[in-house]
Formats: sequence, structure tokens, C-alpha cells
Amino acid sequence: MIGASVYIIVCSARNRIRVRLRRLKEPRYFIGGAAAIVYFYFTVFARMWGRSRASRGRPRSIPIPADMLALLQTAGPTLVGIALLVIMALAWLFPGDSGLLAFTPSETDFLFPAPVSRRALLVHRLLRSQLGLLFAAIVPAFLFPSGSAASRVKFAVSMWLIFLTMRVHFTGITLARASLALGQGKRRQWGALAVMLAAVAVVGGAVIRACAGLRSAADIPDAVERLGAIGVSGIASWILWPFTALARPLFAESAGAYGVAITGALVVFAVNLVWVLRSDEAFQDAVSDAEARRAEKKLRDRPVVRARSVGWQLALSGRPESMFAWKNAMQMLRGTTSAAALRYIAPAVGVGVGASSAVMAATRASGAAAAIGSMALAAAAFAIVLGPQVARSDLREDLLHLELLKTWPVPPAAVVRGEMLAPAMALTLVAWSAIACALVLSAAAFSAASLASRASIGATIAIVAPALISAQLTVHNAAAILFPAWVPLGTARPRGLDAMGQRLILFFGVVLAMVLMLLPGAIPAALVWLALHGLLGTAAFVPAATVLAAIVLVEVFVATEALGPLYERLDLTAIEKSE
Repeated sequence: MIGASVYIIVCSARNRIRVRLRRLKEPRYFIGGAAAIVYFYFTVFARMWGRSRASRGRPRSIPIPADMLALLQTAGPTLVGIALLVIMALAWLFPGDSGLLAFTPSETDFLFPAPVSRRALLVHRLLRSQLGLLFAAIVPAFLFPSGSAASRVKFAVSMWLIFLTMRVHFTGITLARASLALGQGKRRQWGALAVMLAAVAVVGGAVIRACAGLRSAADIPDAVERLGAIGVSGIASWILWPFTALARPLFAESAGAYGVAITGALVVFAVNLVWVLRSDEAFQDAVSDAEARRAEKKLRDRPVVRARSVGWQLALSGRPESMFAWKNAMQMLRGTTSAAALRYIAPAVGVGVGASSAVMAATRASGAAAAIGSMALAAAAFAIVLGPQVARSDLREDLLHLELLKTWPVPPAAVVRGEMLAPAMALTLVAWSAIACALVLSAAAFSAASLASRASIGATIAIVAPALISAQLTVHNAAAILFPAWVPLGTARPRGLDAMGQRLILFFGVVLAMVLMLLPGAIPAALVWLALHGLLGTAAFVPAATVLAAIVLVEVFVATEALGPLYERLDLTAIEKSE
């Protein structure tokens, strides 16, 4: 079976590469692939080789202290081991799908009826997963700050072994949970669960005892040393040994130490592999359950249209733009689920936390009011800058139904403007709400600024927000009309190096178009500010922002009028629909 698995892996990889190379005959894929290669060269390889050439013949500009390096080598395996233990414990508490049990339809049709044992199928899936694991280990190795190729190879091998062991252990967890749920509660399955819970309890108690003394710790190295001591002595060190053994190759200094560490990590992997291969009784049921959960997840992720009562009714007469605005608004309200909302909220929260932390650190603010105010300001920035890329209820979704749109007796420019209205209004409402919250709590986050200054800056951002949002939506919809094959339509997200290059080209194109749209309004706005700054002070930003917003909105109207004929000439065959 191993020979057959290797043959399938080689043929699949070869055919995938052939398809990718064949696509390069089309200019959009060729240009996208070239752009991605250039991006990787200048961001990774050129910088890495530049550091290597610059470091030859002279010492490092910022050498790492010997005590810090020794502390990292001593406490690093324990800290990484604790993190791995937490991840494994969460996998026991919250069931998930193992990648090794995700068989493709062709594998299910041909391999399951074949005279192949369940253990051989597990080995086959383990071999099939190696390409992805190797890629995930090699990428951080290129980013690893080291001038030695041997260090990068050791880092990549260590990361690959950690990923491989975690993948196998997750599979064992899935099989064990399936055995327990089916009433096939073997003692070793109950024993594995009990051992994991006991390990979490013991190590958690040791961490709590170590953290209890962190208040008296002089600095961060002292705190790291206290936590690192958990894996050196005591019962917790024995419990953490399998996890620290996996992490120890990352911190090995010499070749001999690396050989000893990698041997211990291989022993841990072998134990997990034997456990999984001996837990194959529930293999068929675990695969069926995993497939059912994946199908259920697809249904949950698919927007389900719900009839919700809203207070906005479409008028029988009026501007045609209002019809599209109403349609897209109802589509967003009725098609938004908790899972879909989480995809939008999670990036916003991540950006908000990072930006608010930077704001609080720069202003030396503290307290809940300052944190909430900074978070609200970051949310407003996210809605204005990144919101138009996230809210796609416009032509980027409706071009998939171009054959229906072209049958409506509506002026083409009105279609373009109407498609943009709903996301523009939604993002503007979010931005204004966040600005109002930030303004109310601005005294805590920006205590050095006066009330007049904070109010003027808040009003300036509120005035400019709809113009910036509308301008970005105009650029995105113009790209969808002019280059429909380059813009992902609907929920499709193409993968690959060429698709990444296409997104990079579109990103720089959007940035360039935004600069060109803001430049005509920025010049008179700057003149207004210079004329009124001596008289009004900080309040001069408000009339300047009004001039900028007015000019940008006029440009948006002119641009949509110009896009109308282009939309009218858009051919149905130019729209690629995903299968």
C-alpha cells in the first residue's frame, strides 16, 4: 500500500503542477504568477541574502546577550511544551475533524472497497498529508532569522516533526472519541482521556503556583525563568516531557544536542503513531462522522435566507438606485448568520486590539474607558479603510447574475451607483457609531488633547468617512467591470501563486486609484486649512474635510456615470462562474 500511496502522491502533485503551468498561457495568470514571484523575492529572499552579505566580515549590529540566549535555550522547550499541552487538551474538550480522516470522494470510491486494511488507509492519508506539512514547515524556516542554511534546515525539520505529531495525535483523539461515543470504550481510550485531564490539572497547578510569584519578579527574564523551571523538576516535568521533547530540537545549539533532541521527538511521534494504528476499530464510524460534520459545516456556512421583519419598505416610485440599495440591504440582513458575522468580526477585533494597544502605548493611557475608546477608534478605522474590501454586497456579487441584471430597464449608471449604496451606508453607519463611542471616551485615551481638539478631529473623520468609503467601493466595482476575470466574484476565493499575484496587483491598483481620486480634493482642502488655521485652530479641519468630501463625492458620481456605458457593453461570457 505504501508504494501505491507514493504513486498517487507523485501523480497528483505532477498533475497539479501541470494544470498550474498550463494556466500560465493566459496573461492574467502569467502576470499574477510573475507578480507573486517578484513579491516573494523582494520581501523574503532579497532581504535574507542582503542580511547574509552585509553580515560577512563584521560582527552583528545587535548581538543577542549570552544570558538571554541561555535562558531561551533552557526555558524555551518548557514554554512551547505548555502551549502544546494546552492545544492537545483543547482538542480533547472540543471535538473537531482530523485532516487524516478527510478522504476525497475518489479515495472513498476506490480505496474503501479495495482489499486494503484500515491501518493501511491511515498510513495512506498520513503520507498524503506530508506535502502540506512540509510546506507549512519550510515557509517559517525562510523567515527564521539566521544566516546559516543548516540552522534553517534544522528549524524546518523540527517544525515538520511537531506538525506531524500533532496531526497524528489529533487523529488519535478523533478515533478515541468515536470509540467512546459508540460504546466501544476500550480501557486505553478512557485511559488516554484520563491521563490528559490529569496532566492538565498537574501542569496547570504548577503554572498557577509559578505565576503567583510573578508579582515580585523583577523583569521578564525572571518571569520566563520561573515558568521554565516547571519543566526541569517535579511531577510537572515528567508530564511535560513528551511535549518538551517535541520542542527541544528547536532550541538545540550543537549538532550533537540536536541529534539527541530529534531522537526524543521521534520517540514521541512513534508512540502516537502506534496509538493511532491500534485505535482503528472505530475508523469507519469516525470517517462517516467527520464527513457528516463537514457537510453540516458547509450547510451552516451557506447563507440561509430568513424572512425577517424590517421597518424599511421599498417605495413604489423613486430613484432606481434606491431599489438596488434596498435589495442589497435586505440581502445582507436576511443572509447574515452568526458564522458569517464571525468571519467579519474576528478580523475587526484582531485589528482593533492591535491598534488600540498601540494607541494606548503611544499616549500612555490606561483604564477600561481608554481601552474601549481606543478600540472604537480602531473599529472606525477598520470600517473606513478595510470595510469596502470586506462588504461585497455590490457588483462583486451580483455580476454572477449579469444575465438577469441586463434584463431590467434601468440606466446602467444607476445600476452601478445603486449596487454601491447599501455597503456604503452600512459601513458609514458603523464608522459613525464607532466615532461617536470614541469621542465620548476620548478624554481617557487622549487626556492631553482638549475637548475642542477631540471634537474637531472626530467631526473631521465623520465627514471624510462616507467619501473615503464611497471612493473605495467605486474603485472595487470599477475593477469588477473592467477586469471581471481578475476580481473574485461571489464567495469564490481562488488559490495558488498566480491568484495571490492577481490580488497583489489589484491591491496596488486600488491604492493608486485612491491616491488619484483624493489628490484633486486634497489640494483645495489643504488651502482651506491654511486659510482658516490661524483663525479657527484645530477646528479648521472641519471645513477642510467638508471640501475634500464634497469633491470626492462629485468624483464618485462622475466615475459611476462613466462606468455606466462600460457596464452596458460587458459581455456575459466575460463572467466566470465557479462550479
